[in-house]
Amino acid sequence: MKTPSYRYLDSITALFAVILVTSNVASSAKIVDMGFSVFGTRLAFDGGTLLFPLSYIIGDILTEVYGFKAARRVIWTGFVCLAVSALLFFILGRLPPDATWESYAGSGAYRAILGGMSSGGIVFASLAAYLLGEFSNSVILSKMKVMFKGRYLWVRTIGSSIIGEFLDSLVFVAIATIAGVFSRELFFTLVLTNYLLKLCLEVIFTPATYLAAGLLKKAEGADVYDDGVKYRLF
Repeated sequence: MKTPSYRYLDSITALFAVILVTSNVASSAKIVDMGFSVFGTRLAFDGGTLLFPLSYIIGDILTEVYGFKAARRVIWTGFVCLAVSALLFFILGRLPPDATWESYAGSGAYRAILGGMSSGGIVFASLAAYLLGEFSNSVILSKMKVMFKGRYLWVRTIGSSIIGEFLDSLVFVAIATIAGVFSRELFFTLVLTNYLLKLCLEVIFTPATYLAAGLLKKAEGADVYDDGVKYRLF
């Protein structure tokens, strides 16, 4: 069976890859304190949380318009880009530093800010979390589309994200903490804050998700239903 040719799928794939790589760099670079607590837990989030939820929204749109198989290809493409960027940071961190750069910045600062990317801690955490979270999100959204006959997109995107985002936040922070990227004291804070922020952003962007999915369906002439699809990672 011939694979359909789509006009905008390549551009969406490129955007997804940029968001994925940039958010992982930001996750390694800074932890932000929100300035208040919930149930006695101080809320703080890693920098990637500001951008990373957009990858879930793009994943929702991809699954809704193009189907699970197309979304799966885009996810793996993004991770190839992430692996290449991690390899670059790893090599760069081990090349001999210039004396002038060492005097005002230094290898210590490089390891502190980009250590997660250069050591692979953030990358491995993101890979494991995203495989579990995003694929769960995509599978649930795909199955619900068939179940609801394409109706109630907001129920499907938010419902699938409740599970996918939780798995993603839990696994990501757990592995990054074990790898030494985050301190153990921040574990519950980061899991709770990341999860709440991601869900809030999903809800806030629901009108934009509706608009983008509708425009793409019209432009591409596509509205894929995954009847009989086998949900495999490869």
